[in-house]
Formats: sequence, C-alpha cells, structure tokens
Amino acid sequence: MEQAKQKETSSFQKWFRSRKGQQALVLIVFMSIPLLLLFIFTYLPFGEMVKFSFYNMKYVGARKFVGLKNYQDVFTRKDCFGALKLSLYYMVGSVVQLLLALYLATVLSFHVKGEGAFKAVMFFPYLISGIAIGFIFKFFYTHGYVWDTALTWFGFKLDQLPYWLKDQKINNISLVATSVWRYTGQNMVLFIGAIMSVDQELYEAAALDGANRWQQFKHIIMPSIKTIITLNVILSITGSLSAFEPPYVITDGANGTGTYFVIMNRIAHTSQKVGLASAMAVVLLAIIFLVTIAQKVFFKYFFRSADDEDPRAGERREKQIEKYRAKHAARNGEAHNG
Repeated sequence: MEQAKQKETSSFQKWFRSRKGQQALVLIVFMSIPLLLLFIFTYLPFGEMVKFSFYNMKYVGARKFVGLKNYQDVFTRKDCFGALKLSLYYMVGSVVQLLLALYLATVLSFHVKGEGAFKAVMFFPYLISGIAIGFIFKFFYTHGYVWDTALTWFGFKLDQLPYWLKDQKINNISLVATSVWRYTGQNMVLFIGAIMSVDQELYEAAALDGANRWQQFKHIIMPSIKTIITLNVILSITGSLSAFEPPYVITDGANGTGTYFVIMNRIAHTSQKVGLASAMAVVLLAIIFLVTIAQKVFFKYFFRSADDEDPRAGERREKQIEKYRAKHAARNGEAHNG
C-alpha cells in the first residue's frame, strides 16, 4: 500500500512539474480569481436577496419570516402590479425602436450620401448620461418651454396643448419616446455592423436575378443578421422591464409614471420594506428569464432562415454566386476583347 501511494505521489509530482501540469496550474490560478470575485459580488448578494424576500424586515432591526407573502404582495399591491403593467409601454416602445433602427440600418447599408454624419448624429444620444438626458427632457417637456414652443411654430395654441408630464393619458408615452430617442442609434449601429458583414456578392447575384430591395432585405439581410436581431430583442426587453432613469429624473414616478424599478427603489429606500423589494427583484429576474426563453423559441420556430429549413440552401447559394462570378468574368473578357 505504501509503495502504491509513493508511486501515485511521484507520478503526480512528475505531472505537476511537466508542461501540462504547469499549464493547468496557471489556468486554475487565473480562473480562481475572477470566479471568486464573481461569487463574492454577484452570486452571494443574489442568494442573500432571495433569502431576504421571505422576511418582513428593514435594513436594521428584527426580521420576521413571512414565507411567500412578499411575492403575493408583488401581484396584489396596486403600486407594484401597476408598475409591472407599465412596462408594457416600454415594451411597445422597444418594438418601435427596433423597427426604426432596422429600417435606418438597412437604408444606410446601401451607401447613401451623408451616411457617416447621420450615423454620428443618431448614435450621439447613447453617449450621453441617462441622468443628463433626464434633465434635458424634463426641461424639454415642461409646459410652455421647448416642445410647446416648437409646436406653436406650426400653428398650435399653447392653451390647447396638454401637460406632457402630468396628463396620465400621454405622460408615459412621452417618457417612452425619450428612451426610443436614446437607444435607437445604438441598435442601428449594431444592425449596420451585422449587415455590413453579409457577403456583397449575394446582393449582386440577387440583383442579376431581378430581386428588388425588399426581396434582398427579406431573403438575404434578415436571415443573415438573425443572431444580432435576437440580441437586440433581448437587450430591449430587459431594458423595458428595468426602465429607471427617465421616470426617476423627469417625474420622480409622479402621476402614474413610476416604473417597476422606481417603485422598487421607493419601497426599499423610503419605506424600507427590504423583503418586499427583494421579492420584486426576484420576480423581475424570473420574468426576464421567461421572456428570454420565449423569444428564443419564437426566433427558432417562427423566424427560420433558408438554411434552417433546407440544409442544401447554402450549397445552392454558393453555386449561384459561382454562376454570377462566371458571368461577370465572361462579360469582362468580352469587354476587354472588344
């Protein structure tokens, strides 16, 4: 037994001193530090938050175990559930934002005049701090100021214009417009990057076959950028569920504009109902997780590319490109001989 243990120890020492052993040691050391930091600053606080969600507690003081009562309150309290429904405004806004960004990216991908300046102008709002944007639009929407002044230039009378931040019929639409203005440029740039990676010869081959711009968009661009579309949808849905800066800075959640994060912040820091706020955070995470799975299923089964439906579609496309190249070379040869 002792000899076997000595052999195992010596073989382990040999392996440890070998090149593979040293590589494994370096790998373990370099991985352990970020994993430790990830556990300390992400998973451990998340676990504590889940534990807090089962208690009636403040930041300081006694704790009382209440089970699932906090989760019931999330869906029964008017402020919590109302804020959750308010996220639908931002979801609709995110759809408008994505469609607008995809349209602009498609147009710019066909090389129009002034596209560089237009890209810079559209992307610039994303570079501005969210707090700064909040203060800008708070002044912009104030009754009688920038937006109302601009509308009076087109014949509208100031007394007939609504209070954009007080009227509950339109105040949330005004705030959603702020988010659309800020993030459309970012989505547009991501779409442009994906579209520019598509092989240009596909467009030329499609044009030879008589395909118009819409057909090129439908059969070439959309299937080719499906991955980046999925990413943008995930980011937009997550952002719509966690909207915070515009309603917090512009209205402070007044007049029915308090989003889920604004209400959660108020419950956690003003009312100091830490257990309820923790339950709200867990519910939000679960909703984001379910929505992400749902959209992945949607894109998988209802937004298939030609290659997904027919494995030979890629081969046919390659043959079409080769055919186009042969025609193009023959045409150039005839022109050269002429």
